[in-house]
Amino acid sequence: MSTTQSERLRELLEPLVTSQGLDLEEIAVDSVGRKRVLRVVVDSDSGADLDAVADVSRALSARLDETDAMGDAAYDLEVGTPGAERALTEHRHFVRATDRLVKFQLTEGGELIARILKADEDGLDVEVPGVKGRKATSRRLGFPEIAKARVQVEFNRKDEKDMKEEEEA
Repeated sequence: MSTTQSERLRELLEPLVTSQGLDLEEIAVDSVGRKRVLRVVVDSDSGADLDAVADVSRALSARLDETDAMGDAAYDLEVGTPGAERALTEHRHFVRATDRLVKFQLTEGGELIARILKADEDGLDVEVPGVKGRKATSRRLGFPEIAKARVQVEFNRKDEKDMKEEEEA
């Protein structure tokens, strides 16, 4: 049975990442000029702060130095988090994106931009923002209805404190 280098690296590194309280989201080995770059993406339900990323980076580096998983050639190790506009592919990603605005590509065609209110085992409760003065509407999306989903960056989103202050005024 043939396994790719990424699969072998995942088998080696995932238990270490998990022991640090994080999830291993992605592993990629890329060639950049003459060097190779091992990119490892980690996350958790509460997010991964800089200290957690630094700790897991040191642990991964030590484990890789103990093995020949990357071979003899030089490589750079980059450990980071998924980023602001991450694709949502696993159930835990949708749970972590609760209260975030997401662009959904629907399996039956078309797209929908909505805020995730709640995620359960079967799907999502979402709020579709109102357009041109209309009120927002609630909708249920089952996971089979979702072809792709990606978190959207919001630059001017009001937090709950701002909305309560406006309602009281």
